Amino acid sequence: MSKEKRLSDDIADSILSMITIEKRFQAGDKLPNENELSEELGVSRTTLREAIRILAARKVIDIQRGRGTFVREDFEENSLDELSALSAVRLKADDLYEMRLIFEPEAAYYATLRATESELQRILSIGKKIEQLISEGKDRTLEEQAFHRSIAKATHNDFMDRLMPVIQEGIDKGVTLSNEKKVAAADTVTDHRILMDFMKSRNAEGARNAMRIHILHAIERLGLKKTE
Repeated sequence: MSKEKRLSDDIADSILSMITIEKRFQAGDKLPNENELSEELGVSRTTLREAIRILAARKVIDIQRGRGTFVREDFEENSLDELSALSAVRLKADDLYEMRLIFEPEAAYYATLRATESELQRILSIGKKIEQLISEGKDRTLEEQAFHRSIAKATHNDFMDRLMPVIQEGIDKGVTLSNEKKVAAADTVTDHRILMDFMKSRNAEGARNAMRIHILHAIERLGLKKTE
């Protein structure tokens, strides 16, 4: 498989995750225009077009000439396996954060080693967007999901990718609890910056430790059960 072909497959998966995991787009929704989406994903329009063709062939999206690209009205997310059903379980926040503590530091480690340049730039770009939203006091749930989802995807490990529905629920609960408790988000900004600096310099061990500290800080701030 050529490098360009591999990249278009990766971008197709990223767009699919926006639909099935991040829930940014529902059946019938129009995707952003080509310029916006290629800039967000950090790829050329040629690569994006190939990714769109891949998704059209999978009957995920519908290309309507002159109107744009839409999630198919008849699109239904297929269950990946029994593990993905965990996302429907209403787990407690402390259990979810314990799951995050087990898996996400390792995800940060392998993503730092394996991420393509475009994947790394997407992670860094979303991280900057999160900082901006925090400074403006705006909701950042979708961006937090996309940030951690992009890290998991950059591991190039299918099992880690399939754990994301559980981790996403933990992120959702964390942001909700943070808002309810009016927890200061300054530490989140600092933690993200340290993590991104390690990833940018391809320091995998530093990224692993930074992610672990980030989650431990969240557990402490939110008053969740301490991990023994």
